[in-house]
Amino acid sequence: MTYRVAVVGATGAVGAEILNILDERDFPASDVIAVASARSAGKEVSYGERGTLKVQSLEGFDFDGVDIGLFSPGASVSAEYAPIAARDGCIVIDNTSQFRMDPDVPLVVPEVNPEALGHYRERGIIANPNCSTIQMVMALKPLHDVARIKRVVVATYQSVSGGGTEAMDELFEHTKAIYMNDRQEPQIFKKPIPFNVIPQIDVPVADGFYKEEWKMVVETQKILDPSIQVAPTCVRVPVFVGHAEAVNVEFHDPISLAEARDALMEFEGIVVLDDHESYEFVTPIECVGEFAVFVSRLRSDPTVEHGLSFWCVSDNLRKGAALNAVQIAEALVQEGYL
Repeated sequence: MTYRVAVVGATGAVGAEILNILDERDFPASDVIAVASARSAGKEVSYGERGTLKVQSLEGFDFDGVDIGLFSPGASVSAEYAPIAARDGCIVIDNTSQFRMDPDVPLVVPEVNPEALGHYRERGIIANPNCSTIQMVMALKPLHDVARIKRVVVATYQSVSGGGTEAMDELFEHTKAIYMNDRQEPQIFKKPIPFNVIPQIDVPVADGFYKEEWKMVVETQKILDPSIQVAPTCVRVPVFVGHAEAVNVEFHDPISLAEARDALMEFEGIVVLDDHESYEFVTPIECVGEFAVFVSRLRSDPTVEHGLSFWCVSDNLRKGAALNAVQIAEALVQEGYL
């Protein structure tokens, strides 16, 4: 059986990656439709090795007969159009932040909480979690199954592609300008991003946190376990693609380093590369284009009774966004929801 798929936000960084992944994974699509804003209508976008698609305008687009809508057009656009698509019988998989904490919308990482998929019937919408949350809960899930997690302290090192194509352009153009002795004032970022790190992502929320940090707290609790306490610090770094995280975990129950390593190695979607004697660890530049979440620097934390620390990286445009969305669509097919 094959399905009609609309990729909404097809001209953006995540939309482009969705189209590539649909092709790479040979998703059973009878028709793939590229959809974006009216100003992009008529443009052509790549559909992997299958050629190009002509972009159709979202304004007035008829979702009747479309089985799956993979949305990444921005939260305000999803807020308007995702319910329209759902009312027309299209199952929406939304990459934006708009519906993640809606109690009637499941927030899904297929390897972690596939049991939540069936709740899409409430609204016809499934939310894709934040990129930094996805890779962290992927690494936490097998550990939580062995020894219940009590608390997580995480520092993220997030690439500029998490802010979209304009953020990537600013890193490129402003880095080039420095070498030409023509420093430019930041437009997308609050501070200069070339050769710098910025401990702020998104807007301020309560208690001195920024919204990216709040997302990691509430999304981890919704996906994995509401009792887990999360203390994040989210940092933007001058890297184009690939997020990294330094994660410290405190458990309720004992867990040995060997048990943790075995659990991670056996978990689908996790690759453990961790030999400190030979400097074996994965950096963001090495994860670009890959599907996995890579775990390195796994070690015990002697400062708490049951503690571990590790380093994890992942391609934020892939597992952190586009791949997870396509995997949700694949799970809907495999579980017979379509």
